[in-house]
Amino acid sequence: MKILDQNRAPLFEAMREYHRKNVVPFDVPGHKHGIGIPEMVDYFGRTMLELDVNAMKCLDNICNPIGVIKEAEDLAAKAYGADNAFFLVNGTTSGVQAMIMSICNPGDKIILPRNAHKSAITALILSGAVPVYIQPEINEELGIAMGVSLKSVKEAIEKHHDAKAIFIINPTYYGAVSDLKAIVEMAHKYEMAVLVDEAHGAHMKFHNELPMEAMDVGADMCAVSTHKTGGSLTQSSLLLLREGFVDAKKVKTTLNLTQTTSASYLLMGSIDIARKQLATKGKEMLDNVLNLVRWARCEINKIEGLYAFGKELVGTIGVYDFDETKLGVNVRNLGLTGFEVYDILRDEYNIQVELGDMYNILAIVSLGDTKESLGALIEALKSISVKYKRDKKITLKKSILKNPEVIVSPRDAYYSRKKIVKFEDAAGEVSGESIMAYPPGIPVVALGERITKEMIEYVNEMKKKESLLQGTEDPYVNYIKVLGV
Repeated sequence: MKILDQNRAPLFEAMREYHRKNVVPFDVPGHKHGIGIPEMVDYFGRTMLELDVNAMKCLDNICNPIGVIKEAEDLAAKAYGADNAFFLVNGTTSGVQAMIMSICNPGDKIILPRNAHKSAITALILSGAVPVYIQPEINEELGIAMGVSLKSVKEAIEKHHDAKAIFIINPTYYGAVSDLKAIVEMAHKYEMAVLVDEAHGAHMKFHNELPMEAMDVGADMCAVSTHKTGGSLTQSSLLLLREGFVDAKKVKTTLNLTQTTSASYLLMGSIDIARKQLATKGKEMLDNVLNLVRWARCEINKIEGLYAFGKELVGTIGVYDFDETKLGVNVRNLGLTGFEVYDILRDEYNIQVELGDMYNILAIVSLGDTKESLGALIEALKSISVKYKRDKKITLKKSILKNPEVIVSPRDAYYSRKKIVKFEDAAGEVSGESIMAYPPGIPVVALGERITKEMIEYVNEMKKKESLLQGTEDPYVNYIKVLGV
């Protein structure tokens, strides 16, 4: 048995060895080491194209890894304190789908917060599981959903003790963390598996001043976006699992239902390198990240009209802990929406933040940030506060993220006959499509739910603010499919 040395990157090392040999390719991909697409070589570089290769014996195969991919996955499992790890090349979306499909059969109940990502909703369609939604706690001043309270989880578990699993977000997009350890202990007493969407927590394992990661508190599976905060390439992620409630063989079989048989070695190699860096240098690098984001938060809070929220929220309802690397800035006292500040930063200051919503902008601070990059954001916000400030702060209706009325399961809604109606006239209908703003990809309306007047008003407000809406066949969300003929 090989010793798992975190200083190694076995898949990436095998890719480099393949590249060194200068193999003559008569396999796919058809560009043949970039020779067939010179424009890409000129811009991206020859090495990248030469490493865009297909599965072969020396490089192993993601569908049934027994060589260097398996060794790299074992190293990832050890780094995160898991029993097994699987490389993902279709993002954490595929991990969330695999988690739910591995645990839930058609008709099985799963408890999940209403602010779950759209990947959880698509997993309900694929698995046939029936959602039992719990309401995340809402911070009305910030206008965002936080974590879930132990009280709401306990009530849902006791009312639906036949549920197969509970699904938790750790952390939320804005950094809020629920009491995951207590939730795991509670769920396991009822023999429920705990599945965790850890898309925004790839870094948390590697610094003791950050919230605890799912595997550390005994969760059964978690999907981790190494590309978001861990340094790997976009679309690359990990699925981690703990043996007990979960059968690793079934998880692998489930992944192979939806995951490509032509996995990108550039993506997989980047996971291997990112894991190596986190495991060997993560503490040092995250020390720097935390110092930078704490400085930036302090400087932003000196700017009139802005509030960069952080650890002071810990202890408020729905916030058991907080990931400081999520730099959320409440801008409503400027008299501007987050959508407006998002656009101003991009169009006038050449700064791209992660998202804007009605009240806030969100900047993700991670391994690649510097004092110069954060300084540019701070100076831009200072300028905006002077140049664009309005007298009246933004005030909207209270959040509509209350538990919706689920009429049929998302799967039944997906396969039911539908008709098209004007969205304005859809109140009372059962939705046959989802509507979500992206990012973050959290549904305002999900399949199988009763559409309410409040939902329509909220979506119309988002349309006015030019939020990027997804989910409906009509790209402008003037029409929506509902159940019926």
